Amino acid sequence: MAQQIQTFSITAPGFYGLNTQDSSLDLASGFALEAINCVIDKYGRVGARKGWNPLNTTNATLGANSIKSIGEVVTTTAASYVIVAGNNNLFLYSGGVLNTLTYGGGGTAPTITDSNWQMISLADHLYLFQLGHDPLVFDPSVSTTTYRRLVEKSGSTGTPPNANVAISAYGRIWATDSATNKTTIFWSDILSGHKWGAGSSGSLNVDQVWPNGGDVITGLGAHNGFLFIFGRNNILVYSGATNPSTMTLSDTITGIGCIARDSIQNTGSDLIFLSDTGVRSVLRTIQEKSAPFRDLSKNVRNDLMTGLSGETLANVKAVYSPLDSFYLLTSPSLGVVYCFDNKALLQDGSSRVTTWNGITPKSFFYASNKQLLIGKEGYLGEYSTYQDNGSTYRMSYYTNHTDLDAPSVSSSLKKLSVVVIGGSNQFVTMKWGYDFKENYYSQNAQIPEQSVSYYNIAEYNTTASYADGITLQTLVAYPNGAGKVIQTGYEADINGSALSIQKIEIQAKNGKIL
Repeated sequence: MAQQIQTFSITAPGFYGLNTQDSSLDLASGFALEAINCVIDKYGRVGARKGWNPLNTTNATLGANSIKSIGEVVTTTAASYVIVAGNNNLFLYSGGVLNTLTYGGGGTAPTITDSNWQMISLADHLYLFQLGHDPLVFDPSVSTTTYRRLVEKSGSTGTPPNANVAISAYGRIWATDSATNKTTIFWSDILSGHKWGAGSSGSLNVDQVWPNGGDVITGLGAHNGFLFIFGRNNILVYSGATNPSTMTLSDTITGIGCIARDSIQNTGSDLIFLSDTGVRSVLRTIQEKSAPFRDLSKNVRNDLMTGLSGETLANVKAVYSPLDSFYLLTSPSLGVVYCFDNKALLQDGSSRVTTWNGITPKSFFYASNKQLLIGKEGYLGEYSTYQDNGSTYRMSYYTNHTDLDAPSVSSSLKKLSVVVIGGSNQFVTMKWGYDFKENYYSQNAQIPEQSVSYYNIAEYNTTASYADGITLQTLVAYPNGAGKVIQTGYEADINGSALSIQKIEIQAKNGKIL
C-alpha cells in the first residue's frame, strides 16, 4: 500500500525569532536558525527589514568618514536642530545638507581627536561630552553655525567634568567617567547645564558603595525617579533622584554591569543595556522595590558575545525605536546588527531576535519626528523604504530542523508551499536540505508584478481585500531527495517592496524505517 502524503504547517514562520543557543532539533517550529535582514512584523510574521536612504548631499569636510554620533535639541518653540559628528568635526543637518559648525568661542578652538560624543539636550541647548575633551555646547539662541566650550557659555559657573558619560534627566545634566575620576557623578544646577558650581549642583562619589569590591562607572540611566549608575560589573540604583541632594541608595545589583556606554536605551518603561553576558533589561518592580533582570539575548547569547569579543566597545551603538518597537545593537567591525523585537517577549522573558547585514550603521538616533537616523560613511541616513541607498539586499529565513514527528522514518518531500505577503516581480528561492547537511537543493518561484490590494489563493477559493498596497501569493516548489531530518529556507532580494512570510506547508511521504 502506498504511503499517504502527510502535510505539516508552520502558521507563524519565524515568530519566535532566532535560536542558535539550543539544539535545533528540539526547537519549536516558530524558531529560526537564520533570519538575516529580517524583522518580526506587527502581525508576528518574519519579514524583510527596511533599508536606508541618505538624507544629505556629500560634505567635503566629512568626506567618506563615518558619522559616529548623532543628537538633537528641540526648543520650546518646537524648532529642531540635528547635530552629527564625524571626522573630528560637528555638523548641523538641515534641508538635505550637512553644514559644518565652526568654533564660536573667544579663545583657541578646542582640539577634537574623535567623534564619539554623547549628546544630550536640556532647556533649548545641546551638550556634548567625550572622554579627554572639553565639554561643548550648541546654543541655537546664540548661533546655529557655531559651537563653543561649555565653560564659555554666558553665565557659566564652576567646572564641568571632562566626562565620557552624561545624561539629561530630572531637569539637569549628570556627568561622570573622566580620565582621572571614574567613580564620581556630578550634576548641574536645575535647568542650567552650564552651572556646575552654584544652586543645586553637586556630586556623589560611589567609590565605597560598590558591592564586592571596586568598580568603575561605564554608563548612566534614569527611570521612574531612579538614577541607575552602571559599573562594569555592578549596578547601583538611587531613589529620589529628582532631588539629588537627598537621594538614597535603593538597590545594588552584583555580577551584572554595562560594558558599552551607548548600549543603554530607555524604552519608556524599561532600560536595556549590553552586559558581558548579553543584552539585558532592568524591569522595575516598584511594589517589591527590586530590580529583576531579563536576559533578552538568551537565544543568541553565545553568537552575540563571541562576535563582540573583538569589538571596540566604544563603537558599539544602540537605539530604541518606539515606532518599530525594536532595540538595535550594532557591531560595526563585524557589520552585523542584532534586532531585538520589543512588541511581545517570549515566555522566558527573552526577545525575538533577528540579524541584519549590509546596512552597517556607525551610529543611531531616534529623532523627535519619529525618524530613525543612521550614521554612515559620508552620510546621515534614514531607516526607510526597502532599498539600501538604491541597492537591493538579501533577506533569508531558515527554519529549524525537524523530523516531521517521525524520528525513525525517512521522509521524502513532495511539495513546499509558502504564502508570502508583498513583493512584486521578483523571485523567492525556496531551499531544502536533509540530515543537517548544508548542500541545499533549491527552486525559484516568482512573485508576479502586483500593485492591487487583493489576493486570490486556491486553498481559500476566494478573492478578498487584505491591506492597501499589499498582496498575498502562494509560491510552490516540488522538492527531491529524502532524509530523517528536514530543513527549509527562503531567500529573496529586496528591491523596493515589503515582503513577509505568512505560512509554510510541507507535504512529505514517509519512507522506510531507519
